[in-house]
Amino acid sequence: MLTPEEQREIEEEAAHFPLRRAASIDALRVVQKHRGWVSDDAVKDIAAFLDTSPDDIDSVATFYNLIFRKPVGRHVIMVCDSVSCWVMGYEGLRDRLKSRLGIEMGQTTSDGRFTLLPVVCLGACDRAPTMIVDGQLHANLDLETIDRILERYP
Repeated sequence: MLTPEEQREIEEEAAHFPLRRAASIDALRVVQKHRGWVSDDAVKDIAAFLDTSPDDIDSVATFYNLIFRKPVGRHVIMVCDSVSCWVMGYEGLRDRLKSRLGIEMGQTTSDGRFTLLPVVCLGACDRAPTMIVDGQLHANLDLETIDRILERYP
């Protein structure tokens, strides 16, 4: 069940569109903001609220890589694996993160602190390699900066 606050926020977004279902992405973002991820039940609730089908909402949710369809850690690390980042050292950074966190890409640490995800492009190719942690871009990365960045996120 969508909370009253979620409903209010989704209504505010839906008011900008001629069709309620056009607010699907916004509704998914609202729910994720409040819950950290979007469950199957939340997809059904959003669909009912926007008068569309759960399949329509799920297709939108699974298309966008910033909508999390399973629980994630307190801090989400998205590592760019575009060509520019590959050339500038992505593999070493990825391996350092996996080793330091003790997880593979797509996994969450056992303490629920970090989730490590690949992302196709962060649009900062001139500052490769890059990653985003909780929406904050970190650029021109090297192995030493990885450790300092992780320390900032309790």
